[in-house]
Amino acid sequence: MNKQKILIADDEAQIREILRIYFEKENFEVIEAEDGAAAILKVQAEKPDILLLDIMMPVLDGIEVCKQVRKMTDLPIIMVTAKDEDDDRILGLEIGADDYITKPFNSREVVARVKAVLRRANTQEKKGDTSRITYDGLIVDMNEYQVTAFGHKMTFTTEMELLWCLASNPGKAFSRNQLLETIWGYSYYGDTRTVDTHIKRIRQKLNIPSDAKWDITTIWGVGYKFEVKEP
Repeated sequence: MNKQKILIADDEAQIREILRIYFEKENFEVIEAEDGAAAILKVQAEKPDILLLDIMMPVLDGIEVCKQVRKMTDLPIIMVTAKDEDDDRILGLEIGADDYITKPFNSREVVARVKAVLRRANTQEKKGDTSRITYDGLIVDMNEYQVTAFGHKMTFTTEMELLWCLASNPGKAFSRNQLLETIWGYSYYGDTRTVDTHIKRIRQKLNIPSDAKWDITTIWGVGYKFEVKEP
């Protein structure tokens, strides 16, 4: 069985070494980058399965690295932020990161979060015959991991799982905490802004016209639902 390959991009050698020990114990192949420019080169050359990306790095910061990587690949990305970098954390999600971890962190938690993101990234291989949902103007294809909305094909990352969850349960209202648990598989300790950020990205990508026969609606004080409008 091939090892999964993780690229750890962090300018602190001690952090990289600690994480290397934990990930190698879990049978990962570990690649390291000490700055943002090196991280981009390693993504291109090594083709990792996932990128653990610190925001505060020399040469290029993590935000810029995330933007550039997203232009090249749908590689899963987990951003690593300090506790006082709330705006950077939300920005990271908005530009395409799949998850975030705050420093200081527990190394075992980092491994668990990486495994959870990799499981989501591989979900399309497990959907079988129920891999495609079709509505008027919308096709969600988990086998191809692609969305077609109003004739335009687009690529999604983590928000694909969120869209699938909503669209496969039309009319059902999900609380933000339910969506956190269903999609991410662990608690964000009440940080429901993660869901709001991903819903915002889904709406921006889909660009749903006002006369569409379906919509993603906000249930105030609760969460969201995929609503099919009456003819």
